[in-house]
Amino acid sequence: MRDDVTPDVPAPRRRSFLKYTGALGAAAALPPVLAGCSTGPESTNDTGDGGSGKDRTLTAVIGYGNDGSWDPTQTASAFAMAANNHIYEGLLDTDPITRAAYPALGTEVPKDPGATTWRFTLRSGATFHDGKPVTADDVVFVFDRILDPKTQTLAKGFFVSWLESVRKVDARTVELKLKFPFPEGVSRLTLAKIMPKHVFSKPGAWDDAIKGLAVGSGPYRQTAHHPKSNTTFEAFTAYNGPRRPAFRKMNWLTIVDAAPRVAKISGSGAGAQIADNIPYANIPRLEQGGLEVAGGAGMNNLFLMFNTRHKPFDDVRVRQALHYAIDSEKMVQVALKGHGKPASSFLNEGNPCYRRAKTVYDHDPAKAKALLKAAGVKNLRVEILAVNVSWIVDCLPTIKASWDAIGVRTTLAPQETTAVFTKMDQKQDYQVVAAASNPNQFGLDADLIMHYNYGPQNLWMQYTRWAGDPVAGQLFKDMDRATREPDPAKKKAMIQDYVDVVAEQAVLYPVVHNELVTAWDARKLSGIRAQPYPGINLLQAKWI
Repeated sequence: MRDDVTPDVPAPRRRSFLKYTGALGAAAALPPVLAGCSTGPESTNDTGDGGSGKDRTLTAVIGYGNDGSWDPTQTASAFAMAANNHIYEGLLDTDPITRAAYPALGTEVPKDPGATTWRFTLRSGATFHDGKPVTADDVVFVFDRILDPKTQTLAKGFFVSWLESVRKVDARTVELKLKFPFPEGVSRLTLAKIMPKHVFSKPGAWDDAIKGLAVGSGPYRQTAHHPKSNTTFEAFTAYNGPRRPAFRKMNWLTIVDAAPRVAKISGSGAGAQIADNIPYANIPRLEQGGLEVAGGAGMNNLFLMFNTRHKPFDDVRVRQALHYAIDSEKMVQVALKGHGKPASSFLNEGNPCYRRAKTVYDHDPAKAKALLKAAGVKNLRVEILAVNVSWIVDCLPTIKASWDAIGVRTTLAPQETTAVFTKMDQKQDYQVVAAASNPNQFGLDADLIMHYNYGPQNLWMQYTRWAGDPVAGQLFKDMDRATREPDPAKKKAMIQDYVDVVAEQAVLYPVVHNELVTAWDARKLSGIRAQPYPGINLLQAKWI
């Protein structure tokens, strides 16, 4: 079974799924700007030149593909987003756990987050990895791309509703003009990674970024990129920002199969010091072997997505019935080994805006049968098109058994993540998709999370074919009103109210929220914190 990347999917109006994810099937050649650095191991069995003491190479195992898009304005790839946090900087960046903002390329956090104008001075002496200085022109270049109505990027959805424009004041100063007060925007600035205009304004450069070209101003520079194998980094010696590099070199291996990923960090001959996406069943053995193992609970979830143009899934009662039928408690205990909770809202319980939804799908087979009867549905047959992520596959038998128990004849069809969402992009017919998602990789604020999943132009809503429904139209209006609400308490209440609508409609809705588990050798590394979203962050880690 594979632990393929699950967040590596939607972005608004992609030209093609394969281009977006970078699943091109062959090793990408780095463009000339990095050609001199295009060396390094091409096998997951090679950990680089090693070294000793503080000069030794930090080797990490990432349980997600490195062949997704590396364009920071576009990517949702777990591997690429984690790597880009080490390569690039925003005006502000955020702590990987608390998401509190701190100065990165900008010298300070806005003193008044509720203002409608934010001015940033760039850090003196900041340079890109090719030696060129970071300027206001580079900042404007990136934000112009994000806000350009003719350019569809994933980042657009995080900024366009509240950010009016970004202008150059002088060579080291930029000014952001907001459409209305939006304090949440402070932490979102980390999602606008500043990229060199002189590199990415060249013809074809954005396509190169998708394939793996990465030139930033962060503490590590990319030295080699081998899709489906590994990506290497080295400390950027000219970096003068707040997160200094602690490792001379890093080698990140992509191993999406669970067994070899665990083997790489296990035993006396372990070839890596840290690995993410650890299967629950392997936790005891890794701990017995002396590794530190920790989980992060957040928005990671198994969700069901219905095709509302395929009868009878246009009927809300049918969607609700199938949710009520699922024995989610059994799923948590059997498939997740206790590392999760049945969903009681679209948001996880740790989210600041969480409130138990008015509609909670506790296991109720009798209610499920009654809803199907009320909808006039008999002899329903359902094929679940599912991604073959290992923990999702482990959960599928519970769904099938639950649906079979209420008379719904269920067929499981797990496939590669790429195959599933290629069908979605091609608008092929389907009934139900079971997949995983974790918008926490973009942030914690509920406005961002909900707009990532719902909205008239949102790709997820295109998949569900639901955006034209009158209930959806009202939902989108309510979401936009909540975004503009200046009073924090009122905004929170408005979000909680429209999340109730999302729960009731069950068009795209979580079944369980689960933990993501990271393991590392605490005898060699310090400063590691397990993230509640895919990937790792080593900006505050160091050798012991």
